[in-house]
Amino acid sequence: MNSVAAPLLSSAWNDDAQVLGEVRQVAREQLAPAASRIDQGYYPLDIMARLGEAGAFAAHLDKHGTRFDLALGSMHEISRRCGSTGFMTWCHDVCGLYMEQSGNPALLARLDDHAAGKTFGGTALSNPMKAMTGIEAMALKAVPVANGGYRVSGTLPWVSHIQRGHYCGLIAAVDKADGSRSHEVMFLLDLDERVRLGKCPEFSGMEGTSTWSIHLDDYHVTPEQIIADPVRPFIQRIRGAFVMLQAGMATGVTQGAIDSIHEVEPSLGHVNQYLHHRPDELQAELDELQDRVLTLAQTPYETDKAFLIDVMDARAQGAELALKATQSALLHQGARGYLMSAAPQRRIREAHFVAIVTPAIKHLRWEMAKLMKEEMPS
Repeated sequence: MNSVAAPLLSSAWNDDAQVLGEVRQVAREQLAPAASRIDQGYYPLDIMARLGEAGAFAAHLDKHGTRFDLALGSMHEISRRCGSTGFMTWCHDVCGLYMEQSGNPALLARLDDHAAGKTFGGTALSNPMKAMTGIEAMALKAVPVANGGYRVSGTLPWVSHIQRGHYCGLIAAVDKADGSRSHEVMFLLDLDERVRLGKCPEFSGMEGTSTWSIHLDDYHVTPEQIIADPVRPFIQRIRGAFVMLQAGMATGVTQGAIDSIHEVEPSLGHVNQYLHHRPDELQAELDELQDRVLTLAQTPYETDKAFLIDVMDARAQGAELALKATQSALLHQGARGYLMSAAPQRRIREAHFVAIVTPAIKHLRWEMAKLMKEEMPS
């Protein structure tokens, strides 16, 4: 396993204020100065390890109190300084969620190192989440083997927060002999020598997230790697938590944009007053969204359709607010915000990513429409 030294300080993680204060300090003093480098391709595992030591990746886990409010607060502070690292925090958080909710003793034994930022894992559920709702075809195929495991083959593009020695949660389709779908299986993929990693095209942002394509050829999945088999009941149970955690990315990027507006108020406020979407207006909208998300975070594993619709709607609202706030920040800063090294132009690209990462705004609206149709009386 890829490992970065970070002592397990779980006893210190019991104090919400201490965790948030330490996460905020690492984000301000170490992450913010590195944000431009990360945007250009630096993969900040050293900073991620320090965030793990502070407790940024543990709070949402049941063994640490199921404190989704603290997890969202940590992700907010991280994303406020660097949207790419905020996204990797979400990847790492949901991977830990998969491991814990699997109930698999072999995966639970690996959870402490994951939560502490000693080892790192991501999520490869973009394709499966879209496939299971009918947007695209499932990319990976699994064939059962005698010992209760599977042989998996196929290619997944664009999987983030991974490198050799890391791991990620993914899903493969299991077909019957006649070619019809039997079910899907979810497992933790260890990125060892059996996995081929392919370079991705250069993106307009998120270059520091260590994003690769994954190529599997008869990869043997053992029972110790199984997260859920079959997977659909598991996905139904964690879907709200999976989507809800992404709100921390949106609120953090939005807060960073508001910070950039305030930064130029002393020198440009006299003319910026004529722009739409002034900082007080944006802050009020952000505060309302955060209150809404924190209410939903009290019951993260709720599966009621109305709850899922509310979670998806809040997630879409967050993406739309991030788009609005980041554009406004660039307009407020003017030419200085348009420099390649400037935070406002970087955040615009980060907000675009928040809007298109699975589930994208269009995917969320697709899912909400289906759920609302199911709610309608016949």
